[in-house]
Amino acid sequence: MELRKAHFPGSSPIDAYGNGGFRFADMSHRGSLLFLPSGIHGWDATADSELTVDLFAPVLAETGKIEVLLIGTGKEMRFIPPALRTALREKGIVCDPMNTGAAVRTYNILLAESRAVAAALIAI
Repeated sequence: MELRKAHFPGSSPIDAYGNGGFRFADMSHRGSLLFLPSGIHGWDATADSELTVDLFAPVLAETGKIEVLLIGTGKEMRFIPPALRTALREKGIVCDPMNTGAAVRTYNILLAESRAVAAALIAI
């Protein structure tokens, strides 16, 4: 998987979500996003995507900068496959899956607290 060029270099709270995308930092994006320490990046994940280690390679590449990864799995909460959970844990990243709306709200709170948080958000 190739990580697309950052839409925004750095962190930003999420202003809105829905209609297939997100609004943040006076910008909008249709599709899923990764909110990483290196910036906000387009992500090819959809609600039908299998949650694999390869799909999360960009997250694993930022080891040491992320303590908590919020995974917004779409409209419904999905469980994280054991192989992905193990790969994240081995890099010191705690993952917390939830529906995308809950992940957006939690991300904004943790970001405001200056926590080492990242989010992998599937658009709804």
